[in-house]
This record gives sequence, structure tokens and C-alpha cells, in this order.
Amino acid sequence: MVRIAIVVGSTRPGRRGDQVARWVHEQADIRSTPGSEATYTIVDLADLDLPLLNEPEPAAIGAYRHEHTRRWAKAVASFDGFIFVTPEYNHAMPAVLKNAIDYLFTEWNDKAAGFVSYGFTGGVRAVEQLRLTLSEVKVASVRSQVALNLHNDFAIIDWVEPGAFTPADHHLSVLDRMLGELVEWSEALARLRHPESLPEAAAR
Repeated sequence: MVRIAIVVGSTRPGRRGDQVARWVHEQADIRSTPGSEATYTIVDLADLDLPLLNEPEPAAIGAYRHEHTRRWAKAVASFDGFIFVTPEYNHAMPAVLKNAIDYLFTEWNDKAAGFVSYGFTGGVRAVEQLRLTLSEVKVASVRSQVALNLHNDFAIIDWVEPGAFTPADHHLSVLDRMLGELVEWSEALARLRHPESLPEAAAR
């Protein structure tokens, strides 16, 4: 059994990411069956209230001094893979998401990530940046990506309000493919983190 976190990557008032994350969670649950290979949990960065990175030592050292860092480290360490739900701000991911990644190092290592992005151009440029950042903390990102368009996949009357999330049907097949890739990669990478569980280790 692998544990997958659905990370809500925006904390902005009027954000749309929480709606998208709930949709991902609902579809993942539909895909899952009793005894299936994965469980999914929404992790909302708005609930963490992480300040701008304020650890005096590099994350790779792992000597966290602040309780908020230790809580975040414990949460990330408990998951085998991640689905990052992110908007695109000025060709990039939100600062709050980059900040949350930068807080940690070892807890991210040898895990897998998938992406559900949204924006006027589907949020694809935010994900390109995310892939680069995550590779530096040893997270492997799967190829398939759900890219949602603000014009076509949301019913927005007032741009100050989040509006309603109305995803087109064709996103479901992409999401299903991404979930499949993510679970498989998460299972495979877990063997790097837990080599003692491999059959050849048990036979020694």
C-alpha cells in the first residue's frame, strides 16, 4: 500500500486549487477498490501556515530547529508520492509551494510526483518549473499531466470569486493515466528507501 498526498499549492484568498484537489481525490477514490494499491490524502498548504524559510541550516543537514518544520517534515516523510495541484503565477509555481519544498530535503528523496495544474494556458509552465525543483530534491516526476484551462474548465463570472470547477470529460483519461503512473513509480521507488523489504534481502 502506498500513501499519496494531494498537495494544494495555493493559499491565495479566492483560490481554485481546493476545488481541483477535491476532484482529484474523488476520482482517485473512484479508481481505488477495496484492497487497492494506494490511499490518497489532501494536504493543504493553507493549513500549515509555514513562514518564509527560516531554518538557519541547509535542509540537507536535517537539523530542523522549528516546530513548524518538524511537523511538515513528519507529514512529508509519511507519504510515498505526491500530486501537486498548482496554479501558474507569472510563468511559475506559487511562492508558497516553492517555499514548502525548500524547507525539506531527505523527506522528499526517492519518491514520485504527478501534477494537476490550472491557468490561462493550463499551468504547464508552472509544472515545468516544478519538475526542475523537485528533481533537485530527488523526486521523480511522471510524464502524464492534467492541464486545466481557466476559460474552459471553470465557470467564472466574477474573477475575484473562485467560480465553479467544471472539468471537461477528456481530463479523466489523463488523470487516470497519471494516477496509474504515479502509483507504479511510488511502489518502485519505495524499494530504494526500504531495501530491507526486497526478497533478496530477506534471503540473506
